[in-house]
Amino acid sequence: MVKHIVSFKLTGTADERLDVARRFKAALEALPAVIEPLQSIEVGINANPAEDWDVVLTALLPTMADVEVYARHPAHVAAAGLLAGHKEARACVDYEV
Repeated sequence: MVKHIVSFKLTGTADERLDVARRFKAALEALPAVIEPLQSIEVGINANPAEDWDVVLTALLPTMADVEVYARHPAHVAAAGLLAGHKEARACVDYEV
């Protein structure tokens, strides 16, 4: 199994970042129903104003090859598109469990 963990730092005002984060979260949470190898996904929106990162996701997939299937799936690409013009930074770690 592979844990795919990604953090995003967004641009804009606090309200703008929260709006984008909420829409992104909803889109990501719908993905397990449409992307077969995606076993689960958890998405969190940062509640601590003292921290710089806005959104984190943790996904569970069977293999690294499945991470690629997930990344290229049209539903995932559409969800990621919600961050267009709002993403300042992205950090990712994939590890086997």
